[in-house]
Amino acid sequence: MVYGLRYYFRLIGQNKRAIELPSLKNEIKLPVILNRSELRELFVAPALLKHRIVLTLIYSAGLRGQEVINLKIADIDFERQSIHIRQSKYKKDRIVPLSAYIAMGLKKYIEVEHPHIWLFNGKELDGRYSVRGLSWLMREALKRTSVKKDVNLHSLRHSYATHLLEDGVNIVTLKELPGHPDITTTMIYLHVARCLHIAAHSPLDTLYNKKP
Repeated sequence: MVYGLRYYFRLIGQNKRAIELPSLKNEIKLPVILNRSELRELFVAPALLKHRIVLTLIYSAGLRGQEVINLKIADIDFERQSIHIRQSKYKKDRIVPLSAYIAMGLKKYIEVEHPHIWLFNGKELDGRYSVRGLSWLMREALKRTSVKKDVNLHSLRHSYATHLLEDGVNIVTLKELPGHPDITTTMIYLHVARCLHIAAHSPLDTLYNKKP
């Protein structure tokens, strides 16, 4: 309504009134993440191997829903242990590490399911899985767990980033892995991650790897 009025005032030449209207500010909320125990419970919840692999892959590489359904079999490089994500949200390609654990699961899944072109085939016209289908899968899997948090498919991506911070990955490296356009987007996870705090000290004291 505010921006509609601004447009109207500009249209009738009353720019001063438009300037005086207040700006709309979005609420900044911290992401809800799943802890490691909840993730382990979630990944074994689906009955189908394909569904278990999809959820585990999303967390293992911090993928967006759209990135998952766009993955082709050729984008998985088992030898180099990498995943090539093509033309993502900001029209950029990126390479992310392929977990050794999910690599074993993917090989088994491909051997059993025999996907064609797309890594996860579905009912879309071009043969791909749908983002709506991924969201349904997440909701159904959560019903089979004891998780009470208000989480969704994107929470797996939030959990990925937070857990990497807790594992010691620096914020600059972490910015590139999920494909964030700006580091301020990544910094929100600093408010969620439970990282070890190192007391302030002089680097001279650690220069020789011993205390004075």
